[in-house]
Amino acid sequence: MHAHPSTGIRAMSVAFPEGRRTNDFWHERYPEIIASAERHNLAKVWSADDSTDASRDFDEEMRPYTSDPFRGSVERRILAPGQLPSTLELRAARDVMRAAGLGPEDIGLLIVGSFLPDRIGNGNAAFLARDLGLSGAAWSIESACATVLPALQNACALVSVGAYRHVLIIVSSTYSRVLDPSDTISWFAGDGAGAWLVGPLDEGQGLLGAHLVHTGQTCGAAWYEPTMTDEGEFKAMMRSGAGTGRLFRDLAKPVLVECCLSAIDKAGVSLDDIALFAFNTPTAWYAGFGARCLGVPRERAVNYYERYANIGSALPTTNLYHAAEEGRLSPGDLVLVYCIGSVSSAGAVVMRWGDVGLGPAP
Repeated sequence: MHAHPSTGIRAMSVAFPEGRRTNDFWHERYPEIIASAERHNLAKVWSADDSTDASRDFDEEMRPYTSDPFRGSVERRILAPGQLPSTLELRAARDVMRAAGLGPEDIGLLIVGSFLPDRIGNGNAAFLARDLGLSGAAWSIESACATVLPALQNACALVSVGAYRHVLIIVSSTYSRVLDPSDTISWFAGDGAGAWLVGPLDEGQGLLGAHLVHTGQTCGAAWYEPTMTDEGEFKAMMRSGAGTGRLFRDLAKPVLVECCLSAIDKAGVSLDDIALFAFNTPTAWYAGFGARCLGVPRERAVNYYERYANIGSALPTTNLYHAAEEGRLSPGDLVLVYCIGSVSSAGAVVMRWGDVGLGPAP
């Protein structure tokens, strides 16, 4: 198989559950928690009361939201009881294959990042490959909210050297399965999936530069704990430790600046050349924070947080999808994508946008 120096995204799609959860859900069911929100977990994580020099920019962007107990969250998409992430992943995969005009026989490799997968002990890759009728390789990969970037870096590298012609990437994040609605952290978390079809592109398009680092500094800040539900079901539930909020906020700027500037340098371009910045948006103010850190105009940073809240690893695909759908991206534009994940990795990639096919609107 021939090598392909220019590789990148040929098509993308997103998929979300039908369930919608607005702030009224908590007003109706947990009014006492809203009344005392500042004593609960969300306020402990996203509070500007203990600002440090390292967190000053983050806290300044967050400050307008601290009077809102929901910290800018408006709506979330939520899986139905018993619905599994693979239902979203399959829909996103089929949509992206149609958008690219490819069939199962054209996909040499499937890379899947489910956060978390359908079942403990196995990733979703083999199950999805079977259900999609693929005959090539299938891997599961995990890097928390940043999963899509190491998946993209691997896919582009393998296509560029001729190991595969087309690679399908699927990621999902389904926080509703690991957060109790009575925990205020659930106020800013939703569910969603996205898919990228990676393959050869015209010369000069696709991935130009990438810089990824680990986030070992956050080890111990968040973890999953096995629990039994009242119905006798075994579940893994997300937990956070003391000092988590300050750790996240102190780390946010230096990691973002290092990754973004290094990716731009490796791409051989400048900040001024970037037409669109797609920071992952785990909070309502993160796009503004990213723009502030890099000193770029805020209107060049996309933010769809109000529609979905924090959907983890599905954020980059969702932000790029809507930007393209709304005409904010044109062939030839340079776009920077940045993600950070807890207890995993952070990274940025610079791409020259091509003629990217889009799956149906959610």
